[in-house]
Amino acid sequence: MATAQLNGVTIGYDDTGDGGSGPSAAHRPVLVLLHGHPFDRSMWAPQREAFAGTHRVVTPDLRGYGDSTVVPGTTDFATFAADVAALLDHLGVREFALGGLSMGGQLVMECHRLFPERLTGLLLADTFPAAETPEGKAARNAQADRLLSEGMRGYADEVRDKMVAPYNTEASAYVHRMMLAAPPEGAAAALRGRAERPDYRAMLTRVAVPTLVVVGRDDTYTPVSDAEAMHAALPDSALCVVEGAAHLPNLERPTEFNTAARTWLNRLPTPAPRPRPRP
Repeated sequence: MATAQLNGVTIGYDDTGDGGSGPSAAHRPVLVLLHGHPFDRSMWAPQREAFAGTHRVVTPDLRGYGDSTVVPGTTDFATFAADVAALLDHLGVREFALGGLSMGGQLVMECHRLFPERLTGLLLADTFPAAETPEGKAARNAQADRLLSEGMRGYADEVRDKMVAPYNTEASAYVHRMMLAAPPEGAAAALRGRAERPDYRAMLTRVAVPTLVVVGRDDTYTPVSDAEAMHAALPDSALCVVEGAAHLPNLERPTEFNTAARTWLNRLPTPAPRPRPRP
């Protein structure tokens, strides 16, 4: 794990796959993966392992989560996206493929809204592009209030079987521990920002890079119908419905998830060689 001081906060991240040394490092494509709520970068462990041989895999903790600084109040999506851009600047990376799950997928869309020229491909997993309804805004803010007053335990217990299908016992236990470890102040700030996110549906029709849409067959938060609608709106996309998974197919069925992601990654352009320094 490494850290960087960016935009006034500390961002914790993993940079896997010979990111800085070795003769092939300069030509290795970069894959950045954004976690959802209320998780941290460790949710991408199966993907870091799967793709480290071919890609430089960067997995940050969003501010408010994991090893990143907890900032109380409200963290809007533009702030999260600015942190992503600043981290990649810090790592000397201009162009990269960007994926995210749930809230992380919505942050992928926010990054595309703000700096599409840097993105070579999008992975949208178990997410949806619409803005929050008035009822949804009220629910997000009420949930934030609850986390601040009660902590994570009650919420984590309640949503556990929706995040991960109960028949996936090992993944369920891991995700439950991850949710319990989330800082309530950071999770609440993200929820308040998420309540005010823009509507990305029109933007999806203008995405010019290859996109993979993934969803667990048994996901009730973002059902298959949401994924099908995104797939239909995107000009160049593939849809993968993962059987035997709910809201976190990358952890519940990593082999199936990684196979689809590998096919998508193989379609993306390779980075241009960096000029070698003069002797």
